[in-house]
Amino acid sequence: MRKLFTVVLGVASVAGCARNIDLDRFTTPQEMLDAAVAEKERGNCVGATPVFRRVLLEFSPRDLQTATARFHLAECLVEDNQYVEASRQFRRVANEFPTGELAALALLRSGDALAQLWKRPELDPTYGQSAMAAYTELLNRYPLATEADSARQRSNDLSNRFAVKEFRTGRYYYRHGAYDSAIIYFRNVVGDYPRSDVVPAALLTLVDIYRRLGYEQEREETCQLLFRFHSDTPGLAESCTDDAVS
Repeated sequence: MRKLFTVVLGVASVAGCARNIDLDRFTTPQEMLDAAVAEKERGNCVGATPVFRRVLLEFSPRDLQTATARFHLAECLVEDNQYVEASRQFRRVANEFPTGELAALALLRSGDALAQLWKRPELDPTYGQSAMAAYTELLNRYPLATEADSARQRSNDLSNRFAVKEFRTGRYYYRHGAYDSAIIYFRNVVGDYPRSDVVPAALLTLVDIYRRLGYEQEREETCQLLFRFHSDTPGLAESCTDDAVS
């Protein structure tokens, strides 16, 4: 009974926080925007979101306050798990106000919103690719912005996820004896994502495939790469003979 009472009380508290904003109290769009931002900061995006949308109709499209309203609207959409729409709104801030103070941050948040939709490497990577495009655009357009370091780190994280996806596909073909297909994916891991955590495992699996297929030259060259750049890879000594070292 106490648990049920706690749940009901929690729901009531949430409902109490999600209060609507009385627009009749305000005489200017700026007053409405200020009230919506304040309500958002109090955790009431449910009440603030329709006001942000209303404000976007009140301000001139080129008014800097339009960028502010759109940015806050996008943050509320993220909170509501509407990641695609949020990303679109963030990008509009960056595209329509490219010299504004929110432009670089908006591009970063646009990528973040899309990255939320691609957390598992085995899924369709389309959203991950779009997120990467946003981070890359940020780095190209605003290389000196404070957000550039965050974009670079997020790009690296995404690259590792792309590498994991390629690696897992390669492992699938490897387990089923489709070695030619497996080679393609493992080589893609090494060539396209050289800093990925799965590169040593991809190289080591290539060594085994080349051994099975009798590709001795390819096997030796791959062993050389492992000894040179990934000498601490578990199983390296057992997989590569001494004559594979340059």
